[in-house]
Amino acid sequence: MAAKEFDVVVIGAGPGGYVAAIRAAQLGLKTAVVEREHMGGICLNWGCIPTKALLRSAEVYHTMHRAKDFGLSAENISFDLDAVVKRSRGVAKQLNGGVGHLLKKNKVTTIMGTATIPAKGKVSVKTDKGTEELVAKNIIVATGARARELPGLEADGDLVWTYKHALVPQKMPKKLLVIGSGAIGIEFASFYNTLGADTTVVEVQDRILPVEDAEIAAFAKKAFTKQGIKIKEKAMVKKLDRGNGKVTAHIEMGGKTTTEEFDTVISAVGIVANTGGIGLEEVGVKIDRSFAVTDEFCRTGVEGIYVIGDATNGPWLAHKASHEGVMVAEHIAGGHPHPVKPETIAGCTYCHPQIASVGLTEEKAKAAGYKIKVGRFPFIGNGKAIALGEPEGMVKTVFDEKTGELLGAHMVGAEVTEMIQGYVIGQKLETTEADLMETVFPHPTLSEMMHESVLDAWDRAIHI
Repeated sequence: MAAKEFDVVVIGAGPGGYVAAIRAAQLGLKTAVVEREHMGGICLNWGCIPTKALLRSAEVYHTMHRAKDFGLSAENISFDLDAVVKRSRGVAKQLNGGVGHLLKKNKVTTIMGTATIPAKGKVSVKTDKGTEELVAKNIIVATGARARELPGLEADGDLVWTYKHALVPQKMPKKLLVIGSGAIGIEFASFYNTLGADTTVVEVQDRILPVEDAEIAAFAKKAFTKQGIKIKEKAMVKKLDRGNGKVTAHIEMGGKTTTEEFDTVISAVGIVANTGGIGLEEVGVKIDRSFAVTDEFCRTGVEGIYVIGDATNGPWLAHKASHEGVMVAEHIAGGHPHPVKPETIAGCTYCHPQIASVGLTEEKAKAAGYKIKVGRFPFIGNGKAIALGEPEGMVKTVFDEKTGELLGAHMVGAEVTEMIQGYVIGQKLETTEADLMETVFPHPTLSEMMHESVLDAWDRAIHI
């Protein structure tokens, strides 16, 4: 059978992959996308979307327990874990079908199978019906990543889970250990703790949420501790002894190793890029610690081969992957897109309270040599936050004193994952502190805290 010819072949239909395929097709390029498992990739099926559905159930459950605070009455509050999971999977399935519809609408050829790159400009796909050979002037690799597993801490799906197991639990953990306090670890710790699990988080670095601003991380730690989560920082799980229905964790902290029993362990210690077995290195693509090395336009150095999303440079976030997909498609089509700048990508963690940030932390801004001004505003000073019954939180902004440039913004509290985009747009438009001060924020909204935090950096805050 003759090889099918395309202008672009995308390997992987996660957020970056399917967006790249759709944009390429919109630009008039004959495009195919190859997917091994699920349209929508990990994010839609096993990551961003289903975890948010689970966390929404936990949020509602938490609020129901506070009914009296709102003048309401609710008795015998309980949850059905199977039903919570079923809802989460249903949300993922609905969006999975939507991706297929969008690809079809844009006349993208979809092939379910496992792709390899035997040579530059060629893609071989093993399908249920045999092997299909594709020829493409441009190949976009969007194969994503998987959970990193440390020796001795490997998941078994029963006692030790990865995020995939944690999304479809066969049981409700009674005593849970979460290894790693990045976004994935903290989100699952928050979910299971809210539903009643006795939860412990172990973090090897000196604070939880290590990529966040130190002040925000400290605020979050206090909130988590108040909720009953036990947090061990500068600690390491050295070994797991698995027994009949229990795990004994050997935890090293402060030079001493202690043991503690748990019935469930979630390992959330980072990711490994899915770049092996594709043929990338064989055709000349450089790989560094599993991640493909690319330039600002996601070019690999091998003509016609691009790598986007979690398979290349961080931050490893779905929205970054999607924008890279658009950028690469437009680059291939002869356009002049702006490269995606990692420092302008917002990060969001959907625990309770939520955490969101963009740009430099206070610590990093100082290390970069900036003379800075820092503004803060607490949720307790905001009318909408009090009315919502969510008075715990903070908005923090970091500015270059000399130019008024917004260097970074960091938030913890209710709905901050929605608010952060205001600062992202401000950074993109290169607004200064004067622009933000002169902007009229609607009342009563949580967004007013964004305004007050800017004012506070110049000692002009009104409501505190």
